[in-house]
Amino acid sequence: PMTTSTLDDRLAVTREGRVSTVRLNDPKTLNSMDTQMALSLREVLRAEAKVCSCIILAGGERGFCSGANLSGDLAPGDGELDAGQTLEDAFNPLVETIRTLPVPFITAVRGAAAGVGASLAMSGDIIICGRSAYFLEAFARIGLVPDGGAAWLLTRSVGRVRAMELMLLAEKLPADKAFDWGLITRLVEDNAVEAEAMAIAQKLADGPTRALALTRQSAWAAADSSFTETLQLERVLQRDAGNHPDFAEGVAAFKEKRAARFGG
Repeated sequence: PMTTSTLDDRLAVTREGRVSTVRLNDPKTLNSMDTQMALSLREVLRAEAKVCSCIILAGGERGFCSGANLSGDLAPGDGELDAGQTLEDAFNPLVETIRTLPVPFITAVRGAAAGVGASLAMSGDIIICGRSAYFLEAFARIGLVPDGGAAWLLTRSVGRVRAMELMLLAEKLPADKAFDWGLITRLVEDNAVEAEAMAIAQKLADGPTRALALTRQSAWAAADSSFTETLQLERVLQRDAGNHPDFAEGVAAFKEKRAARFGG
């Protein structure tokens, strides 16, 4: 694997074949995130999406991300504080970037995924959790509102009622319950999280890259669209996919009863 340095020493990037692993790497704060780290992560994701075919976002063994760093630029001061400005400047552009990535996005979660860290974990196309992982909408504990798209992500994953309980009570949701509720896609032993993420990522990276990008676009849009709008978008995306050499290769492989060799 090749390791590259990033704009922020709290982020580490390794590349293995056509898979990029972006690691939140500030163990002393369990990867708490300030404005600079959020902006750096956004730039790293955009850069990696240009050179790889799948991205894994990982954290540490004890924590994926403990949420916003409240002792840095997000701390309440004496004067007027606009806590929403941080969202507008940093966190919202980050999660919008994730939504529009042109490659599949996997989150590999061990330990705490709290606050905006829970939103980042939940934004994965495929979300792999170790048994010790947990989600925590910690905002009610400090008098703030869930952010990073939490209300949208939760209500569309687990429904309004469960989402409401998670956000209002600010109680930990252990990984096994998150799996039962349909919030995550895979539940594995802690020491298998990253190997599982890599196995899936390699499989996706070998896939029809353009079609997978269009599939992501379709799925994200569908969560906000009517059935008729979804059909109309599918029609446009299918034209795009059908014009890509991967389609011809896929059909040829099917007819010849062999594995497809997608160009990506």
